[in-house]
Amino acid sequence: METYTMLRQFADSWAVLALLLFFLGVVVWAFRPGSRKVHEDIANIPFRYEDKPAGDDGSARRAAPGAAKEA
Repeated sequence: METYTMLRQFADSWAVLALLLFFLGVVVWAFRPGSRKVHEDIANIPFRYEDKPAGDDGSARRAAPGAAKEA
């Protein structure tokens, strides 16, 4: 049997099965009940800090990109 034929036959059978089992394991691991708190914490990262950046008191006006500066 040629090497290509043997590898092709392996890829069509056992490798597909191994990749399917790996995929299912990752899905089960990601959606396990114990990970809900972690997922909620990660989802709330953008809303965690509501304070303004340092030095931004709101008094400075920002020009639109490409607008000419007044002298």
